[in-house]
Amino acid sequence: MRTHRGIRFAQYAIASLFAAISLYPILLMLTSSLKSNIEILKNPISWPTSFSLASYGKLLDQIPYFDYFSNSVIVSAATVILVLSLGSLASFYLARYRFRWNGALFFYFLLGMMIPIKLGIVPMFLLMKQLQLFNSPWSLILVFTAAGLPLSILICTGFFRTLPKELEESARIDGCSELGILLRIVAPLMRPALGTVMIINFITAWNDFFFPLIFIQDEARKTIPVGMLTLFSEYSADWSVLFAGLTLSALPMIVLFLIASRQFMDGLTAGAVK
Repeated sequence: MRTHRGIRFAQYAIASLFAAISLYPILLMLTSSLKSNIEILKNPISWPTSFSLASYGKLLDQIPYFDYFSNSVIVSAATVILVLSLGSLASFYLARYRFRWNGALFFYFLLGMMIPIKLGIVPMFLLMKQLQLFNSPWSLILVFTAAGLPLSILICTGFFRTLPKELEESARIDGCSELGILLRIVAPLMRPALGTVMIINFITAWNDFFFPLIFIQDEARKTIPVGMLTLFSEYSADWSVLFAGLTLSALPMIVLFLIASRQFMDGLTAGAVK
């Protein structure tokens, strides 16, 4: 009994240590946003001597932060909706319908995880120019959707195959269509996998710097990572304002993870325990 308690205590201690290490950068970012720039340069890791929200006011005065924020929300939300919709449809077809090229088609989707999408930046740039999507949020949405589909298909297909087929057969007997089976029967059972896909793709689209820098030139259509680049001057930077912007940009991801954390953990561990 004592051995069991000792092992459990050691597990909690190790988990608490890793949690503290993971949360420390977030706490440092938050406290730095409440300091002045001089205090950050003098004591970068110390607790603020006085809390001030002046850096947040400077942030809103120096850049159109809410425009960047709304652009990031639109791009990330549209990407998540498209990835969940297209990924679940493709995964349901691959998992439930057996045909000659089933394995080859599944491997074709997985090739998207093996080949870095940034290698095709030149043809993608030319394609967006031809489609007249350059300097448009749709250029980012389509690229992020294409980049997120392989992983979503991998996760959802594996999860689909663990669900009993008897539920779908019963629905077919009752006259339910294939799309109705997916939306009414299978999708509610797929919440762990869909939550995992949602969090991964939202964070990827929200934090990406490379593609918005290439495809978006209009200042009013930039996302947060590219828009905040203007806070860096040639010789110096106001770090308090920068940390204030980082704190505000991190809030949606933290809220999303808190809401869908249970589904995210269940999705990552699905199939690990019989």
